[in-house]
Amino acid sequence: MSASGRAVLRGALKGQRRRVAGASVLAAGHQTGEALVPVVIGVVIDRAVTTGSGSALLGWLAALAAVFVALSFSYRFGARIAERAAEQAAHDLRLRLTRRVLDPRGGAERGRLPGALTNIASGDAERVGQAVGRIPVAVACAAGLVVSAAALLRVSVPLGLLVLLGTPPLLYLTHLVGRPLARRSEGEQERAARASGTAADLVAGLRVVKGLGAEAAAADRYRATSRASLTAALHASRAQAGHDGAVLALTGGFIAAVALAGAVLAMRGDISVGGLVAAVGLAQYLHGPFRGLGFVNGVLARARASADRVAEVLDAPWAVPDGTATLPAAPEGTVRLRDLHHSTLRGVDADIAPGSLVGVVAPDPAAAADLIACLSRDVDPERGTVEVDGVDTTKLALTDLRRAVLVGEHDAALFEASLADNVAVAASGSVEDALAAATADEVASALPHGAATELTERGRSLSGGQRQRVALARALAADPPVLVLHDPTTAVDTVTETRVAERVAAMRRGRTTVLITTSPALLEAAHTVLLVEEGTVTARGSHADLARDSDSYRRAVLA
Repeated sequence: MSASGRAVLRGALKGQRRRVAGASVLAAGHQTGEALVPVVIGVVIDRAVTTGSGSALLGWLAALAAVFVALSFSYRFGARIAERAAEQAAHDLRLRLTRRVLDPRGGAERGRLPGALTNIASGDAERVGQAVGRIPVAVACAAGLVVSAAALLRVSVPLGLLVLLGTPPLLYLTHLVGRPLARRSEGEQERAARASGTAADLVAGLRVVKGLGAEAAAADRYRATSRASLTAALHASRAQAGHDGAVLALTGGFIAAVALAGAVLAMRGDISVGGLVAAVGLAQYLHGPFRGLGFVNGVLARARASADRVAEVLDAPWAVPDGTATLPAAPEGTVRLRDLHHSTLRGVDADIAPGSLVGVVAPDPAAAADLIACLSRDVDPERGTVEVDGVDTTKLALTDLRRAVLVGEHDAALFEASLADNVAVAASGSVEDALAAATADEVASALPHGAATELTERGRSLSGGQRQRVALARALAADPPVLVLHDPTTAVDTVTETRVAERVAAMRRGRTTVLITTSPALLEAAHTVLLVEEGTVTARGSHADLARDSDSYRRAVLA
């Protein structure tokens, strides 16, 4: 396991150290009581049954009852506290993962499907939490072994020494047996996460898959991923079965050796009948602690693999570093692009005045995507700068940048909440005006409970055009100083699109708005339009002027 994985386990344990300590004390009390039961029974035989003393019998039976009450109490509350520690540790780890994924510096999601991240935040975090909750079990088992050894030493020094000297090698062998399980568990969890991510990806694009008639290809893709996950799970299950069988054989042989040694000593007369009963009872009892330690070892083996996967997300390199420069409380909204180079962009220059409505036409979708990534600072440009109110965004604090610039993605996801809640989630302006500007009020009026209607996951209960209008209303309601919209009306009919263009222009008057689109209706509402070809701005002017003078513009917008 990597150092970062160990740090995850240590951090989870440290965060629950008080609960783990309390549960460990109570669990140790339970195992001590369990170990004392055969000892007390042996004493009852030697001091009451053998002597025929009724008072001694009652007294030792009362002592035995007290032991049972104490161990029952300890188990009940110790298990409760340990379970709370496990759940809390898993919950805290999920929060850490969520904060890392949502951190504006990004990077955690790179190379991972959303379903894979969900699997790590659920299954892997749960396994780490389980490891924390099982630490008291290991402590209790160790305490039971110590008490058993001490009791056996009191009955017979050779029996006590056999337990004391035989336990460490047995535990080491158990640890060695658990190593293959850890390796195979890591592969199982990785492939399970991949299968989960693939399934989530296919479900999210189910309509597209059906529209393309690609159901068979999608099924084949998931079948291959699922089969790999199944194979890894079977290998891990075999490793788990081998681990459990080996632990059972090792502990069974050790217990048999203790019982045999006790029987030989009894036959020689070195221990009493009560001592023999206690020795045999303790030998049988030892199966519980050894089985518990083997169980904890298996849990830790799986947790180590999960901790590595969690650490990979937590330690993922940042997509962009945070800056220290700040903006005024009310940014003007001036945006400047200077010699911007990134992937398909080859020296984009643009000056966007505060309060202006600017259209950007990029016939190459990759260029539009690269421009959006630079404006939102999901990536830093290879060369050149993006400036907001004269401050280079690479030097700007990300919280200030997110406050000043909002990018409305083309494929914006809606939440499983009411339509009104979706629009108001980050609203700083009027929700009603935003709904009207995006014509999302018409969407609400067509729903059973209006804006209070609950939407299904990702807004799939709405049509494509309805989802776009609700997403646009959400972006408008946020009322940022600079709003960048990427193809916000591609699924909307022409008449509605024209109304949206007029209303967005009216609502955003005095606020900077950038429309990256090829929609004639939206571009006609823009004050200035920039044409980006082959990674650079090749023309600028009004929609009417460019439509008249530029063949490239006409092909991109009017064809």
